[in-house]
Amino acid sequence: MNLSLTWVLIGITVLVSWQAFNNPRVLDRLILWPPAIDRQKQYDRLLTHGFIHADWGHLIFNMITLYFFGSLVERWFVPSIGHVGYVLFYLSAIVVAILPTYSTHRHDAHYRSLGASGAVSAVLFTFILIQPWSPIYIFFIPIGIPAIVYAVLYVGYSIWMDKHGQDNVNHSAHLWGAGYGVMFALLVEPEVLGSFIQELTHPSFG
Repeated sequence: MNLSLTWVLIGITVLVSWQAFNNPRVLDRLILWPPAIDRQKQYDRLLTHGFIHADWGHLIFNMITLYFFGSLVERWFVPSIGHVGYVLFYLSAIVVAILPTYSTHRHDAHYRSLGASGAVSAVLFTFILIQPWSPIYIFFIPIGIPAIVYAVLYVGYSIWMDKHGQDNVNHSAHLWGAGYGVMFALLVEPEVLGSFIQELTHPSFG
């Protein structure tokens, strides 16, 4: 199968997000709104919220991250779980990452959440587990940060912002998505833990 399913996921997400940008009814139906799940049993919102975004910047940032790391993670997963397994990993990451948020805000009619960040975090942290010393480049910073260092900064920042932030970003989903990516990878390929530890003891930059 030559077609990258990462590209398919990106294409579907861009298309659905674009439709939601132009049609408020699409946005309202797909967004994670806890009362709709709790009262109207629209459980599909636990998944569909991951295919819509707040604006083009939000969409582009997530899709660029998925583009750079998704194809490698896809190639790594496919020998073990196949192409369908990789897609199910991504889709399940959307759901798992949002469940703690849904539980916390289950009766909050004012709460809404959207975006692929939870699943993208799962993909990113799977990559970090596989290649902990690979450089990760952040916008406007010309020097790559070792992936494991980026992971520590990312987790620390997300924890702090989840407790103290006022930026309307669902940092909880980032954390749960990252954790799910690591746990899923370890379940699929338990030996990756040994490889990860060995990599950490042999730093390689660049």
